[in-house]
Amino acid sequence: MLTVAITKMGRLNHPDPELRGRVEVIDFPEQDLGPHDVKIRVAYAAICGSDPHLAEGAFSWDVPQGLGHEISGVIEELGAEAHVNGLAVGDRVACNFLHFCGTCYWCRTGKQQFCTELADYQRPGMAEYVVWHESQVYKLPDDVSLLKGCLLEPVSVGVRMLDKLQPRVGQRALVCGGGPIGQIATQLLARAGATELTMVEPIAERRDLALGYGAVHVIDPTTEDLTARAMEITGGLGYDVVLDASGSTRAVGTLPDVTQRGGTLIYGAMYPNEFEMPFNIAQLCYFKELTISGLFVSPYAFPRALQLLPSLDLDAFTQAVYPLERASEAFDVHLSGAHPKVVIACNPQ
Repeated sequence: MLTVAITKMGRLNHPDPELRGRVEVIDFPEQDLGPHDVKIRVAYAAICGSDPHLAEGAFSWDVPQGLGHEISGVIEELGAEAHVNGLAVGDRVACNFLHFCGTCYWCRTGKQQFCTELADYQRPGMAEYVVWHESQVYKLPDDVSLLKGCLLEPVSVGVRMLDKLQPRVGQRALVCGGGPIGQIATQLLARAGATELTMVEPIAERRDLALGYGAVHVIDPTTEDLTARAMEITGGLGYDVVLDASGSTRAVGTLPDVTQRGGTLIYGAMYPNEFEMPFNIAQLCYFKELTISGLFVSPYAFPRALQLLPSLDLDAFTQAVYPLERASEAFDVHLSGAHPKVVIACNPQ
């Protein structure tokens, strides 16, 4: 089974070829179909901004390590007992790449994101086929294409981000980072009634995209002083809710300064494991009473994301599609920033 995999750990665009990571298409053994499993012929697998971090060793994996968790496809086979959700052979589906066991302490206390058995179904989706548990599989609405359907997982992340932000109608909101997650969150915040909705993003095309999604203001952090501009927009108050979707170590340190007293700041991206930044507890948590958190994955968000999927504007994220055999090139294009999203077609459609 052809699968996109990390075959050498390291930064994928490292200037030194000896230290550079490598992503290739290799042959992986097919997974066995258990009684509660679903075999899916993968149609599309989108490259996530976290994938290069995985190549850099975010989880200390051995190589080769398969990649891919934003997928859509068609059911080819069902296990003998995979009937709870009414799935059938031929159904067009999208998936949650994580399987929560339901029995560990964390699952039983409603914190499935910390499930101790997550690795059981950590199977690469950027492949010709994948076998995942029935609970991970969602039938797509008839009006959602397979290409758009592979974005269900990032939409679920956007849903959980708003769960964490808990925005109220009329609150000022700022999103840092104009990649897919930041743009999805911008759409959702606009729907939630955010005011002075602001996108911080260095790439002009992505700033324009955010304006089309409901942002009222955009800030180019390479040419503007973020703090000064934010205070100008908010009349010196700062934003009620602030979300970092950039993962940029250059950006994150300023965000507490632009969060209003009593506001909420969510660091919603993946950051280098070794990265640390100064944090003044007295100023930020005592005097400003900020609520600061992050998020790992998005349990329970998928059904709501599925409801939203037909009405979200995601066309900008499905323009760059590469066949499976050109996956290495697709990753190069992803790293170039030429497109807000790059998708791999894992089987001919």
